[in-house]
Amino acid sequence: MPSQRITMRKIKEILRLRLECKLSLEGIARALSLSKGVVAEYVKRSEEAGLTWDAVLVLDETRIAERLLTRLGAPAERASQFTQPDYALIHQELKRKSVTLQLLWKEYGEQCNGRPYGYTSFCNHYRAWAKTLKRSMRQVHRAGEKLFVDYAGQTIPVIDRNTGKIKPAQLFVAVLGASNYTFATATAGQTTSDWLEAHNRTLTYISGVPEIIVPDNARALIANPDRYEPHLGRAYAEFAAHVGCAVIPARPYKPQDKGKVEVGVQIAERWILARLRNWRFFSLGELNQAIAMLLTDLNARPFKKLPVNRLSAFDAMDRPALRPLPAQPFELARWKKARVSIDYHVDIDRHYYSVPHQLVGKEIDVRITSGTIECFHQGKRIASHTNVVGNPLSRAIPDHHTTQAEHMPKSHQAHRDWSPGKLLHWGQSIGTATHSVVKHLLESKPHPEMGYRACLGLMRLGRIYGKPRLEAACTRAVALRAKTYKSVSNILKSSLDQVPLPEQNATPAAQTELRLTAHDNIRGPEYYH
Repeated sequence: MPSQRITMRKIKEILRLRLECKLSLEGIARALSLSKGVVAEYVKRSEEAGLTWDAVLVLDETRIAERLLTRLGAPAERASQFTQPDYALIHQELKRKSVTLQLLWKEYGEQCNGRPYGYTSFCNHYRAWAKTLKRSMRQVHRAGEKLFVDYAGQTIPVIDRNTGKIKPAQLFVAVLGASNYTFATATAGQTTSDWLEAHNRTLTYISGVPEIIVPDNARALIANPDRYEPHLGRAYAEFAAHVGCAVIPARPYKPQDKGKVEVGVQIAERWILARLRNWRFFSLGELNQAIAMLLTDLNARPFKKLPVNRLSAFDAMDRPALRPLPAQPFELARWKKARVSIDYHVDIDRHYYSVPHQLVGKEIDVRITSGTIECFHQGKRIASHTNVVGNPLSRAIPDHHTTQAEHMPKSHQAHRDWSPGKLLHWGQSIGTATHSVVKHLLESKPHPEMGYRACLGLMRLGRIYGKPRLEAACTRAVALRAKTYKSVSNILKSSLDQVPLPEQNATPAAQTELRLTAHDNIRGPEYYH
């Protein structure tokens, strides 16, 4: 073999100048900037091969290489002395993780009954064979590594049974890189929800998770479709984190980055959509049942140049290499920003959910699913509630509140922990007069809860002055018909609870006058004694 490496185009030009133009070896060398020895070598090989210029014209470069690039002095029939490897099997085995040409060459040599190729010849022959495949097939995809996803351009009409209106359904297609195992499903549109629901169905169908998902730069998935630093949408990033895989979007306007699914879409259109062209569907469920039947047939069809089909290749390569599915399927979430109101609640779909009261006035992020409401501040989850509006089983009334006690200020928590019965029981434990004041505070308001704060104030007075003085103050307030928190507080501050009641020393006429003038807002002069 000549030491100077040249292209097949130059080799063909050497033969043209020699066989057709009859130039000398020296003239050919000068014209093509080659050494005379290299020119002489290829001219000699053409003579040994019996080639004429007319014969060279009808041969492609591969055939010319077969005729000329056999080692000098070794007849072509020597190649038949070597045992030929199974190149299709080698091509499939290379898709498995950690499998190399060197390992396959060693196994080929151990199993070979005749004369095996050396490692270099083995590699050269395999690469020459691989070049005869389609361009997309020459890419080597590791088992379980990549899942390519996209929507087909064609749609499928779905008829509304009630109105007769036709809505076009979208066909989602996913293809595994190593085995070409294909999945297809119909969705109502191409929204974020449709994309991620189709992803969920795909992973369920293949019963595992690949290392990488390669989507198009759909706006529903990719927030910033930059060629070098694309940013995933929040929902898609959540999905990838939940299932445990990476997402590497194809470059914008570079369909070759997802050639697998481009071909997969064409195949799905030909072997699924074309076969359903005369069918009529009245729901997505009916359509997906029909797609599932044809999908089974599609994955069972043999490849043209490989001795397997998509299903058998998937079982042999991709299925063992896929990661397990997460315990729970991904649930699509809706995000919104909300500002915490003065009552430490946020408004979600006309229902109010509590957050820690320290965040009043702050803007927070809210993650909304059909089952939960999660609130985040600076990336930290601060509250979680059951979605009482989104849950179809809930009977929540709009404009009502869902409140967790730990989110309330201490004073509000104390207010929340009490009930009318509990407050009356406490008043009875202090004394009859205290019980009477508590009962009046609760019953004199339009709603008992409006009197809670005053009752809690009485409890505070009991802790400050002691229970006996509180009972004495309430006794005086009852006698004076001034059964309010403020009255009891003033009596205690003025130590009037320790002064005998006016009625005890008053004349019968004065007692009668006191009874006639009794009213919550008429206290009489005795109140100030």
